[in-house]
Amino acid sequence: MKIAFFDCFSGISGDMCLGAIVDAGIPLKELEKELQKISVTGYRLSMKKVDRGHLKACKVAVEVKAGLEVQDRRTWKDVRKIIQASALPQDIKQKGLSVFKTIFEAEAKVHGGTFQTVHLHELGAIDCMIDVFGTIIGLNLLGVKRILSSPVNLGSGFVKTKTGMLPVPAPATAEILKNVPVYSHYVHTELTTPTGAALIKGLSSGQGDMPVMDVEKIGIGAGNRDIVHWPNVLRIFIGTSDSPDKTATPDEKVIVIETNIDDMNPQVFEHVIAMLYKAGALDVYLTQVIMKKGRPGVKLTALCDESRKEALMKIILRETSSIGLRYYETRRSVMQREIKTVNTKFGTVRVKVARLGGKIIKAAPEYEDGRKIARQNNIPLIEVMKNITNKKSP
Repeated sequence: MKIAFFDCFSGISGDMCLGAIVDAGIPLKELEKELQKISVTGYRLSMKKVDRGHLKACKVAVEVKAGLEVQDRRTWKDVRKIIQASALPQDIKQKGLSVFKTIFEAEAKVHGGTFQTVHLHELGAIDCMIDVFGTIIGLNLLGVKRILSSPVNLGSGFVKTKTGMLPVPAPATAEILKNVPVYSHYVHTELTTPTGAALIKGLSSGQGDMPVMDVEKIGIGAGNRDIVHWPNVLRIFIGTSDSPDKTATPDEKVIVIETNIDDMNPQVFEHVIAMLYKAGALDVYLTQVIMKKGRPGVKLTALCDESRKEALMKIILRETSSIGLRYYETRRSVMQREIKTVNTKFGTVRVKVARLGGKIIKAAPEYEDGRKIARQNNIPLIEVMKNITNKKSP
């Protein structure tokens, strides 16, 4: 199976993705030809080789005609209409819709607007559209069937926007990358943009170490800033996995945090679990145990990546009656997972798809989408979930 590994040690942005894809062997003209299937005009692509921290990288820029970047501010309804009316293959349309839905949901939440009325703000409608679909189309032209990535370096400090200075990561970036392993290291500037965050969140089926693969191509895409003593680039490794029938993603390192509790009001567990998930836990669960002197108790277990360990430990020690805990490193394997957007009689719904050796084995609608539809239409949630589940797999 052809796979791509995104090495996000210096973050990720839309133009970095485009540069890496062109550097991996997709001619710019071929990419432009495919992008013409979308009814978006008023731009041109340019490409040049640049140095970034002693590395040669490809810099691809979306040059928007003067004035359009301000005037052309589109809502979710506008963007969806453009995508659905394009001549792109259906699977590429669906991936693009999923990425843009993530962007609009984040923008609406952090700016206090509604999903239907918020527009793209700093992202710019044209360059965002080209960055997103240029990346998806390029990966398709490279024959990539599955995408994995490293944890994402966010950078640090502040970023200047039209509305003033904002902390890094920018609010929309932080919102998008919930439950994605991230960290901040070395560089005092913004490394990951909302577009880059949405791409890696929407396209990658897992984050961790570089998988076992036979590397065939390496694309290096340059970021805008030339940072002293730092290679501000995104590397994409293209190759084949060690087995075309591999059933799961490569092993991921995870931290297991545990504590036994027998002297706390059980009602508190719901509150603690919610806080742990909000802080980035991968999973949280409770197990009935028998403790010393035959006392019944509960073992609280939380799974997380290394960067979240300290935050989760503080929550457990602060919010429960526990005065100590234990933690250890282990590894996990998971099926290939991705989120697809499907059309139902209730509207668009996100569906989590699990694959085994490239074949769809399981598909389940996102619970929150189902609950929202049930509330809006005043119908039983079980009816909504059954209707979505009975649809043909995406």
